[in-house]
Amino acid sequence: MKNETKAWLKKAKEDIETARYNLKGKKLNAAVFFAQQAAEKSLKAVQIERLGRFDRIHDLLTLAKSVSAPESVVESCASVNPYYTITRYPDSEDKTDEKTAKSLLKSSRKVLTWAKQTLKQ
Repeated sequence: MKNETKAWLKKAKEDIETARYNLKGKKLNAAVFFAQQAAEKSLKAVQIERLGRFDRIHDLLTLAKSVSAPESVVESCASVNPYYTITRYPDSEDKTDEKTAKSLLKSSRKVLTWAKQTLKQ
């Protein structure tokens, strides 16, 4: 595995841990933002290994499709994808609750697990 791939996976794992920490502390927007970041970095790790590059975008669906992720991973990405924007802008209509945050963290972990299995790490 390429060193750059390992670095992206390491950051994805750190983001999952940061998401968990924020969830426990009831910082829900931070939790779901870091969950989204973990999924994004996981997918970019797969891109680096398979394609030799990563797309400088934040759209999880586009990233997942670029690496031919299975439908279950694409579905997880679809649930997490909007939260890159929702958590960053104060005029967002969405009010993230704890149940949603837990679900999004679970979806993000699914993406990371798939990436690790795909990359055999």
